[in-house]
Order: sequence, then structure tokens, then C-alpha cells
Amino acid sequence: MKRVLLLLVVSLFLGACSSSQKVVSKSVKPQTKAERIVSNALNYKGVRYKFGGTTKRGMDCSGVIYVAFWEENFQMPRISRDMAKRGKKISLNTAKKGDLLFFKTPNSRRGINHVGLVVSNSRGKIQFIHATSSKGVIISFLSEKYWKKAFVKAIKVL
Repeated sequence: MKRVLLLLVVSLFLGACSSSQKVVSKSVKPQTKAERIVSNALNYKGVRYKFGGTTKRGMDCSGVIYVAFWEENFQMPRISRDMAKRGKKISLNTAKKGDLLFFKTPNSRRGINHVGLVVSNSRGKIQFIHATSSKGVIISFLSEKYWKKAFVKAIKVL
């Protein structure tokens, strides 16, 4: 009898704690193409560097960009210097998420040899995702001395 009474009290208590309100889900604003492309690229953060690589087993700088755009059915050239010929040149103060940054690093004799994808631009502090031979796919600030000195141009392709 005590067990039945205890079971009844526990079930009443648990029943009283349940909510009869319906959960109203907020409609999620669809991401822009630029946001989806950046999100795609961020999925590769931490992947090791591999010259010519386009998979999670290894990527180079243009591989990250190529795959991030390709996953949104947007065709890009595979090489950074060819990517630099696409789109419209923009000033850094108008660079937004999804725009591309191009660089000529000190070891380059052929001009543009590196590309990054703008992740954010907050009050002129531009963050971009790219792949380096020493650290793989990472996020850097354009204000870092090395990248600031190597910077060539920014373009909008979307």
C-alpha cells in the first residue's frame, strides 16, 4: 500500500513539472551565400597543409577557397593567381565576409601566390581563413606585420 501511495505521489509530482506549452521555434533567417562559403571554409580549420590538397587530409591556401566555393556550386579557379583575376577589386575598408584577399609572400617570384577568405571585418580589423605551410588551415588578422606587408589586393566575387 505504501508503494502504491509513493508511486502516486511521485507520478503527480513529475506530471506537475511537465509543461503543456508548445515550443514555438523561431524562423531562422537563411544564411547568405557568403556566410555559407565562410562556414564551409571554417569546417577545414586545423587541417594540415598539403601542397595541391583539397581534402581534410591536407589543403593548401587556394584549396581551402576552391572547396569552400565549390560546396556552394560556385566555380573558382584552382590557383590563387588565377583567382585574383576574378571579381571586382575593392578597398579594404569595404571588405566583407566572403571577399578574397591576395598576397605576394617573400618567397614568390611570380607575383600573387597566396589567398585568404575574409571571415570578418570589424572596425577595420580583418580576419581571414587560409592555409600556411607551417600551421595548416588557420585564421589570421590582416594587421599582422607579415600579412600586412605581403598584401596585394582584395576582391569581391559574390
